[in-house]
Amino acid sequence: MKHPASTAVEDRSPPYSPPTAMPYRSWVEVSRAQIAANFEAIRSAVGPSVEVMPVVKADAYRHGAVEVSRVLEAKGARWLAVSNTEEGIALRDAGIQARILVMADFLPFTREAMLAYDLTPVIHSLADLAELNRLAVTRSVRYRCHLKIDSGMGRLGVRNNASEIAASIREASEVEVEGLMTHFASSANYTSEQTDEQLEYFEQLAAELRSANLCPSVLHASSTIPIAYGRTPAWKQMVRPGHAIYGYISPARGHAPPKILQVKPALSWRATVLSLKDVPAGVLVGYGGMFRTERLTRLAVLAAGYADGIPHRLGNRGSVIVRGKLAPIVGAVSMDLTTVDVTGSEIKVGEAVTLLGREGNTSIDAQQIARWAGTISYSVLCGIHARVKRIYI
Repeated sequence: MKHPASTAVEDRSPPYSPPTAMPYRSWVEVSRAQIAANFEAIRSAVGPSVEVMPVVKADAYRHGAVEVSRVLEAKGARWLAVSNTEEGIALRDAGIQARILVMADFLPFTREAMLAYDLTPVIHSLADLAELNRLAVTRSVRYRCHLKIDSGMGRLGVRNNASEIAASIREASEVEVEGLMTHFASSANYTSEQTDEQLEYFEQLAAELRSANLCPSVLHASSTIPIAYGRTPAWKQMVRPGHAIYGYISPARGHAPPKILQVKPALSWRATVLSLKDVPAGVLVGYGGMFRTERLTRLAVLAAGYADGIPHRLGNRGSVIVRGKLAPIVGAVSMDLTTVDVTGSEIKVGEAVTLLGREGNTSIDAQQIARWAGTISYSVLCGIHARVKRIYI
């Protein structure tokens, strides 16, 4: 099977700086400076009147939630967002003092810990709002929360009308509903009116609550895409960038306005060459014999596979960077190993190759890997396994 032509960025002009070999099979390098720069770019884009709450769930998209949160807090982030209580506790245990919003967890067995660690819950139903109030009364403590509105995502969130929501907020007298939030389903799709419809629904409900003298101080609806493409009416008092913090903005569909935000990836992923061998034409490579050599071929076996997070579908589709040049992945990606055609290269055992990142003027990012693998860049980043060593630079 022939390897398809690569579409990753390659410019063979100098300069080229080889990656430093490390005593690890596979590792990622996370740039603290780039995380900080991306955060500053977002703050500059939205202006001083809009709070920026970086999303550090899923171990900060596998960049390392504790270290990323330390960088962001040092740069002035006053809010951070996580998915569940366990993620929030890990940040508190590491000394993070910023407000932490828990966006997808108010399960009965997590509530005690959530409140004990001063985490702010997102409430998704009026029954949960009543339960939070009961806990507040029991402890003689006034708790704060954000109430999520299902404006059309059809996932988490309250679908009740404004009068029902207002009545429940009044009944929960020991709870301060400081935030009202929603989440867009199709914000990158400018051929659809869904985002406009969701925003209209959310704004109408907020207006009806204001008419009932219920005015949450923080409204928020926007993640990376509405920030990057300047959908300013959706910014409200706070935005929730996730992907952009780590250097990515998904492409928009349709006639989108120009991007107002520029960010760069903060993570590079390397692997060590475990073995080299020369094989003649006609040799089958890997499980299932998915690839057959057509000439004398030098094969490099990398010490990383799908258990480390390399998508299995990169077999015969993807590439890596070897000494500043693209080299195709051949055969199936194995659990712990990946085979690359390095014919013509003088790469040696123990040297590092780049799975994701840049060498000189040649680069592969998570969006390119996602195109090869038929997935999304979020999945590529979040798929980098915990057994891959994290190094902060």
